Amino acid sequence: MYAIVDIAGQQFKVEAGKQIFVNRQAAEVGSALEFNKVLLIDNEGKVNVGAPFVEGSSVKATVLEHCKADKVIIFKKKRRKGYQKKNGHRQYLTKIQIEEIA
Repeated sequence: MYAIVDIAGQQFKVEAGKQIFVNRQAAEVGSALEFNKVLLIDNEGKVNVGAPFVEGSSVKATVLEHCKADKVIIFKKKRRKGYQKKNGHRQYLTKIQIEEIA
């Protein structure tokens, strides 16, 4: 059984017991989260597609940790002009574990 869930504007395919990284959530480590924007549920071949969301369904998850993603280097250059600019960015993430799909 899996579901497609909208979490903070991004869509994720989730299954019970799996761990995923999402954009930083305003929740304490160890607290429970519930996501109600379920777009699709597949229960062993029986697919239920929402319009736009599946009514009465939700995904429950637990916050495991807050962390940062790997650094992304942004490098800009214009040839023969002496222009170079280097910048870096690390995205704030939250690691969650999916408990159940209801």
